[in-house]
Amino acid sequence: MKFSRLLPGVATFTVIMGLSVIASACTTVLVGKDVSKDGSTLIARNEDVSTAWAKHFIVHQATSNGPTQYVSKDNNFTVSLPSQAQRYTSTPDWQQIDGQNQFGEDGINDHNVAMSSTESGTTNKKAQKADPFVKNGLEEASMLDVVLPYIASAKQGVEYLGNIINNEGSAENNGVIFSDNNSIWYMEIVSGHQWAAVRVPDNKYAVIPNQTMIGKLNLKDSDNYLASPGIKSFVKKHKLNGYNQKSLDVALAFGTNSKMDQAYNRPRVWDGQRILTPSKKQSITTKRFSMFMKPDHKIGIPQIEKVLSSHFNNTKYDSNGKWVGGYRPINVPTDVESHILQIRNNVPSSIAGIQWLAMASPATSAYIPFYTNIKDTPDQYKIGTDEPDTKSAYWTYKMTRVLTDPYKNLLINKDVVPAQKIVNNQLTMNLATSDKHAQSLTGDDLVNYLTEQNQTNADYAQKEFKILNQRLVKDATTQTKIVQNKDL
Repeated sequence: MKFSRLLPGVATFTVIMGLSVIASACTTVLVGKDVSKDGSTLIARNEDVSTAWAKHFIVHQATSNGPTQYVSKDNNFTVSLPSQAQRYTSTPDWQQIDGQNQFGEDGINDHNVAMSSTESGTTNKKAQKADPFVKNGLEEASMLDVVLPYIASAKQGVEYLGNIINNEGSAENNGVIFSDNNSIWYMEIVSGHQWAAVRVPDNKYAVIPNQTMIGKLNLKDSDNYLASPGIKSFVKKHKLNGYNQKSLDVALAFGTNSKMDQAYNRPRVWDGQRILTPSKKQSITTKRFSMFMKPDHKIGIPQIEKVLSSHFNNTKYDSNGKWVGGYRPINVPTDVESHILQIRNNVPSSIAGIQWLAMASPATSAYIPFYTNIKDTPDQYKIGTDEPDTKSAYWTYKMTRVLTDPYKNLLINKDVVPAQKIVNNQLTMNLATSDKHAQSLTGDDLVNYLTEQNQTNADYAQKEFKILNQRLVKDATTQTKIVQNKDL
């Protein structure tokens, strides 16, 4: 996620100039189907932008006569599009430019292909000089909307996006995730026209920060590796690191490994791997972590929630989500939404895609399981701005974060965690019940039912968190009195 939506041009300028400041955020978690609890593929990411920046959840319906040209209102990026587009979901910013959905970020289409874009990154100065980013190239703001409606598999997503980068160029360094029911692909766009992608092993997971992570490419194995044409000769020609005759290390050639990465990026990998593979003892100062790891136990939605909510919990580095003079945690005050995109293999394809959404901070929110075979999204997910309100989903969950923030983990443990457990258990039961009933429905009846269930779950969770917020106001006031009495 870039900060360019707040300060136009800053993120791109930072990347192009090779400055040490990283104008990016977000953390990604990928889970292969063989190590997920129910055989699903799972891709997830925290989207970090600002402390007050509402996100919406919308569905774009399929069309056979859509626009055949896309022009970005953000940077004038232009690309031709097929006239036929699939239904797909997305979570755009509340602030749009001339009605164009910006920063769609994550969604699932009619073929049950999921996409999350993007995990922002940086490119080293030498690689940038060899292939500069393109001012009017594809950027994060437009990516989901020009790719997700037009692909039928995860691998095709890589190829489709790669073709755009080959022809039109990229404005930024970005990591992009694609998944379907069978596979997960992670793609890194590392310069103006160079990119690489790797298929996530079915028996492993990955935790990825804002740093180039793909290592050695085996370009003879197209079932597991893809890349821009001539990337190896490009690296050789420009004498970038990571090249030898037999292989190419993408991270060494294009990535960074600086003091900033030591504080900002690598600690998040350490924390995620600490949670999912506690048997593996590693130092937070390790200079390069394995991209793919085997978990100690199979991974489900709760385990991913734990990773994306983590601020070095139960370690000496715990900063309650604030990056204060130390290591940058996964969960931070600038989280605006967190998503887990699940493509299931144990239910019919018509209900296989679930977009779990937690608005604001995942540590103080609830992941709502939203079906994506729908005609509309819940009312409270289509409203909200950068000004507080009492109706939108974003601001309800943001208020929970605000009320607990001054008291470190005290009110989270006392009030929020118990409420989350109740809500999560109920939502899990609701999903199982609706799954069962949905299998007896088809066509419009099914779509209408799934749409109604999404609204029901959204209403239930928001109501419970509004009650929680009232309780937090009281408890926060009590804590203020305690502090005042100590000062007397």
